[in-house]
Amino acid sequence: MAGFTVGDRDFLLDGRPVRLLSGALHYFRVHEGQWGHRLAMLRAMGLNCVETYVPWNLHEPEPGRHRDVAAVGRFLDAVREAGLWAIVRPGPYICAEWENGGLPHWLTGRLGRRVRTRDEEYLGHVTRWFRTLLPQVVARQVDRGGPVVLVQAENEYGSWGSDRDHPRWVADLLVACGVSVPLCTSDGPEDHMLTGGSVPGVLATVNFGSGARAAFEALRRHRERGPLMCMEFWCGWFDHWGGAHAVRDAGDAAAALAEVLECGASVNVYMAHGGTSFGGWAGANRSGPLHDGPLEATVTSYEYDAPVDEAGLPTAKFWAFREVLARYADGPLPPVPAPPPRLTGRVVVRFARWAPLEGVLEVLGGEEREGPVPPSFEELGVDRGLVRYRFRVPGPRGPYPLSVAGLRDRAVVYVDGVRAGVLEGEHAVLVEPVAGPAGVELWVESLGRVGYGPRLAEEKGITGGLLHERQYLHGVRARGLRLDAFTADGVARVPFRDVADDSGACGSGADGAGPGRPGLYRAVVELAGAGDAALELPGWTRGFVWVNGFCLGRFWGVGPQESLFVPGPVLREGANEVWVLELEGAGTSVRLV
Repeated sequence: MAGFTVGDRDFLLDGRPVRLLSGALHYFRVHEGQWGHRLAMLRAMGLNCVETYVPWNLHEPEPGRHRDVAAVGRFLDAVREAGLWAIVRPGPYICAEWENGGLPHWLTGRLGRRVRTRDEEYLGHVTRWFRTLLPQVVARQVDRGGPVVLVQAENEYGSWGSDRDHPRWVADLLVACGVSVPLCTSDGPEDHMLTGGSVPGVLATVNFGSGARAAFEALRRHRERGPLMCMEFWCGWFDHWGGAHAVRDAGDAAAALAEVLECGASVNVYMAHGGTSFGGWAGANRSGPLHDGPLEATVTSYEYDAPVDEAGLPTAKFWAFREVLARYADGPLPPVPAPPPRLTGRVVVRFARWAPLEGVLEVLGGEEREGPVPPSFEELGVDRGLVRYRFRVPGPRGPYPLSVAGLRDRAVVYVDGVRAGVLEGEHAVLVEPVAGPAGVELWVESLGRVGYGPRLAEEKGITGGLLHERQYLHGVRARGLRLDAFTADGVARVPFRDVADDSGACGSGADGAGPGRPGLYRAVVELAGAGDAALELPGWTRGFVWVNGFCLGRFWGVGPQESLFVPGPVLREGANEVWVLELEGAGTSVRLV
């Protein structure tokens, strides 16, 4: 079997120097039915390797309950069949603009900032997780006939902490679990990051989007020997809801890629194909130079302005990169594969059935919890979804400002069943004062947990309390609704009624009726053919969409994302079921185009 090693200046395959020309493609952001096509696109661009993270929280939603860990092995098998090598980055922390940086909510909710340290409880959970995951990787290492040539220990630890014993511990655990291919770390090309994140005896790599020569000079100050590699060559960037769409000129990106290769370095194009954060798994960031400002939620699309776009099609950047990479190929590059089938025409989906949020919560939500202070999402066991908090303003008392301390997301507020406004931010105040007695409901949706910076591992929901003037309102009932509850069996139990029934009061409760109201909308649409599509939601505000039980992710009318990608394998000939969970204000139809 082949042996892959690290030399003084090169990667070596059976003693022969090789250069890794890799591209990032996350198996969990691509429908499994389209893995083969996307991998073929990477080969056609001129790459010989693919890199993927592994998100712990996707595969262990509850302590000890694992979900489809074998997907990692299936993806690596597809990589081998495509004729590519593989770099695996199992974390346990991955960033990746993914919910909580890949760490499970049940872990960070309990440990907080004790994660990514030598805390014994944290290390115990990581050890158990790696012993579950790593057999999928170890069995597919290159010396066993598989594609895996490199495994990363932790991820950008130098951006987080200075405890060099922690990434050392992760590296030792990987070896103890059977990883025999070379290990690596990756960090920004700054002295403090390389000092904090690199591990003696383990290959150090750097991440950047331009300035390759300066970045590699910084790396050489820390490591005189070893192959040069940019583990994340940022050829584009990601978007936040309410912000501008990030675009990088194809020529500029190609010139920066050429500089990396002219330095004799290996590279991992991040992202070669970004894909989609299906299932509401998109994370969030904190704004500001220290990443501790207001919350910025990441959009569902992880298109990243990558050379292979969200639908798997080549862009101008693809052709520019292919021209650069062809100079380093052993022979002619493979032809570009044909595009996947696409839905033809435009199909309008009109909703005949609807259920109010209150009814959905009663059927699909967890048990209501009562206590003196509002519980966090973590305490209610909610990773992705929303929580309804119910308070009473005592009375009689005059109107005073109603505010929320420690609001980590966005809350739609109802006073005595009537919508009173939307609150955002950690010190948010309702526009109109509230008199007592009154009943107050706050429907809080998690907009994604922070995946990078000092606010990693923070709790979600209302982490302070509700105040009337300066007085805390003690006594709250809280009930969570997880996105995972929206299964075919679960939705079948929801008490739907005709959308045309617009009798009753406005509001979140069971007496409110559509159209235009928050709630779960359900429709069946007949398709004459299937294939990739975009789902447009004109007139809708914010929520989630499922097609045939597959969650496409979050939509939000603030942009910049204007539609949701629908993978062709999700659709089918004949009847297709569409669910839209609208949290603020609904339209009347959606369009498949």
